[in-house]
Amino acid sequence: MATLFIRQSECRALLNVETILPELKNAFVSYSTIQSKRALRVRSEINNKGSSTVLFPGMIPGIPAYSVKIHAKFPDQNPAIRGVLCLHDIESGVLLAVMDSTYLTSFRTGLIGALSAHTLANSDAGFVAVIGAGVQGYQQLLQLAALRTLKEVWVFDTNRGKAVAYARTLNEELNIPINVADSAEHSVGFADIILTATWATEPFILSGMLKPGVHITALGADEPGKAEVSAEVLKNSLFVCDDRQLAVEMGALCGVGLGQEIIGAELGEVLAGHHPGRTSRDQTTVFGGVGLAFQDLVVAWAIYNNALQKGVGEEVNFFD
Repeated sequence: MATLFIRQSECRALLNVETILPELKNAFVSYSTIQSKRALRVRSEINNKGSSTVLFPGMIPGIPAYSVKIHAKFPDQNPAIRGVLCLHDIESGVLLAVMDSTYLTSFRTGLIGALSAHTLANSDAGFVAVIGAGVQGYQQLLQLAALRTLKEVWVFDTNRGKAVAYARTLNEELNIPINVADSAEHSVGFADIILTATWATEPFILSGMLKPGVHITALGADEPGKAEVSAEVLKNSLFVCDDRQLAVEMGALCGVGLGQEIIGAELGEVLAGHHPGRTSRDQTTVFGGVGLAFQDLVVAWAIYNNALQKGVGEEVNFFD
């Protein structure tokens, strides 16, 4: 059986937020309330410049396939994350498709960040701080603007040139005021919603910076040794994650030495209505996600089926 090879440009053209978002919500609910098979992330250092990560098995009820994603992370490169995703038939193991996972990952991570912020922030929250003007900072804000009305944005990056370019690009795309901040503290002081996606190894979101009722989506702390939000902020917040065990092993809690007692809920439990999420306007909420294989599967399955319908991709016989 031929395997469909799908390039990055083709993946971009085949993705549709309106159709994927409901499927992603359902998958979060299923993962947290029904599915017993938990996600696995295996990581290894390659050298002092980069690491390799495998996310598997991507499975969710209703999709007759599973995914295995292989990524290399080299922070000094552009893009910093490169990889491939293999999509297999769940009954036979047949390799259905091999596709670029660099854009797929940035897209699904940005959409998950936006979904968590939209779910947990106050309904009228519209002032946003973005810390980290990279691909994930771009995707999170772009996707959040599709879910709710945003009023004004402040962006900070340790590379000011990146922040300036970010502000210029997204101001044109979203037609909302986007300002460049001089520091992380400057950017978050006014914010109702804070979006972070950095390589930081020390917390920079501290309690004295925040106004009451803020929501924080922190996606940078996705492996041991990384941290963005301080232990004090996490202890005094409703903390929501994508996976309890991984939040402690390699996520936002790992980076500041906290355990599962800090976790209020998984995002799937909130989306299912099993946990109320935010309970007051002045409550601080935090979503810390590490990224899970089932999230990749939802997007990859949509890409694969759209490719089949539209005749996109190249058939390759790997095993001839």
